[in-house]
Parts: sequence; structure tokens; C-alpha cells
Amino acid sequence: MKTIKVLVVDDSAFMRKWISDFLSEHPRLEVIGTARNGQEALEKIAVCRPDVVTLDVEMPVMDGLVTLRRIMEKQPLPVVMVSSTTKEGAENTVAAMQYGAVDFVAKPSGPISLDLYKVKDELIRKVLHASEANMRALAARRPKAAPWRPPAKTVRAEKAIVAIGTSTGGPRALETVLTQLPPHLAAPVVIVQHMPKGFTKSLANRLNALSTITVKEAEDGEVLRNGTAYIAPGGVHLVVGEENGVLKARFDESLPRAGHRPAVDVLFESLAAIRRCRKVAVIMTGMGSDGTAGLKKLKESGDVEAIAEARETAIVYGMPRAAIEAGVIDVIAPLDGIAAAIVQSIGE
Repeated sequence: MKTIKVLVVDDSAFMRKWISDFLSEHPRLEVIGTARNGQEALEKIAVCRPDVVTLDVEMPVMDGLVTLRRIMEKQPLPVVMVSSTTKEGAENTVAAMQYGAVDFVAKPSGPISLDLYKVKDELIRKVLHASEANMRALAARRPKAAPWRPPAKTVRAEKAIVAIGTSTGGPRALETVLTQLPPHLAAPVVIVQHMPKGFTKSLANRLNALSTITVKEAEDGEVLRNGTAYIAPGGVHLVVGEENGVLKARFDESLPRAGHRPAVDVLFESLAAIRRCRKVAVIMTGMGSDGTAGLKKLKESGDVEAIAEARETAIVYGMPRAAIEAGVIDVIAPLDGIAAAIVQSIGE
């Protein structure tokens, strides 16, 4: 197996040492250098040619966001952000995902986390996954939102719902899809994006500012309305129930599914119990197979169209590939074609 060379960037000497030590424990990871700020990082990238960069968000001289944008402009590389869970830290981390970072790890207790060991395994796993990211797709210029046009055919149902599942690379993918949906979409959109507590609200706020549909973090018990997208909060499963003919969001605090809470499988499975409703299920970029088991159950309930992101645009092809190989996908579409496929399926 190829050795993965990593550059560790953090303004704290303590954090640089801990991150370096943790990563070096894995036989496939080699820390080839460290940097104290973004300017030093850019210089070392040019010399050391790392395979993956771990990048602190808040640094002097040149912060993580500016550094990330320079990396993606000059020499695109897989970047894993290492950030604090403060409100500002969450907002900056979400911005970093949209600028091209593959993933992020949240420091447990602030910029200098003495308990960083709590996320050691997550850090190692995400650096390994980042090394496999589709950089051609990540570095590609994303299309601007296209003007909405009516679909060629209408399959309008009285009631419809769209459910989207995504993980690594998801924030950028969601931006592309949600900004291309029409404001009068005849269905609510429920979304599971694998993210820890404290980050999903910032993601929803950012996407809401960019989209013509309303995007918000879901609330327990709220009625799901057409033309609105609801993102599952980190730390709880999002399920959809029907009460007196009205679709409502509900939170489920049962155990994580395959390490995820929220899990795409749980969301999809909840939709299987809803009758007389057109359902569109979408699986986009992400590591692993979350969504496939839930989609199998959902397909059994009927009146479902399942859409998977195509290999060429997925940052990480694991989740779409698992669903495609399981034979539960009806449409395979590149990222910039998913919104049109959704509209085509529910009708307008």
C-alpha cells in the first residue's frame, strides 16, 4: 500500500506535535513536515509535495480559509480542516467545505485541545479517506445555478417529498443541487449530511443565503413545507412521519447506525411507512454505504425514484457506488444534473 505523505498546519506547537504523533502511528501515514501558518504551509507544499494537508482554521499571518483557497487555485490537494466548535469556527469550517476542503475534524475543546486524543481515530480515518478523494471533481469549477425550466413531462403527485443523503464532500454537492432547485418546488426536501453537532446550523444558514428555496436546520415536530429544505441536526437521527395527512420532522436519539447519527438509512427507512406520497431519494458523495439499506426498504414501499451521483463528479464515490451495485438506483446523474432529475421526478 502506498505511503500517504501529510503536511500538518497549525499555529500551536502543541497541536502540531499531537496531530503529527497521532497520524504517525498509522503505518500508511508519514508526516513529512509541519507549518505554523498558511504562508509557511504554501511554501512547504511547493517543496514537500504532500498527498494530504491538515489545516487549522484560525492562524496568524495567513488563516486557514485564505490558505485553502490558495491551495485550490494553485495546486489542488486533499485538505482536512481541523477546527474549533465555536460558532465562528463552525461558520468558517462550513465555508472551507464549500471552498474545497474534503472533510474536517472538530477539536473537542477549543483551538488548543488538551483532549485531542478523543478525535484521534477520526482524524486518522479522515486523512486516509481524503487521500482517495476525486480531486478532479473537487477542483472543477462548479456551474452557476441554471434558470429553471419546466420538465419535458409531468408526473405530479398530490404529495411528494425529496430525501438526500451525503457525507464526505457533501456541503459542496448540496450547494450545487439546492441552488438549482426552483423556489416553488412542489415538495419539501429532507437532508442528512454527516456532520457533528454544532456545524449543521451553520451549513443550513450558508446554503439558505445562496439558494432560492428556503434552507434551515430541521426542528423536532415541525411541519414540512414545499419549497423548503431541512437539514438534520448533528447528533440526532431525522425521521419523517405523517399525522392527519401532514408530513412532520421528528428526531430520534436511538444509537448511531454504522457510526452515524444522523444516518441516511434511518431517514430513508422512515419514508417507507408513508403512503400516497411520491418519494425521491438521492444519494451523493460520501465514504461507506450509508443509505443503501434504507433505500432497499424504501423501494419496497413503492412510488420511489432513486437517484445516485455519477462517479465522475463524486468527491468520494463510496455511498453512490454501494447503492448502484445493490441495484436500487433508477437514475445516475452528474452533480449538475441532479436538481433537474429531482424536478423531473416530482413534476411541476
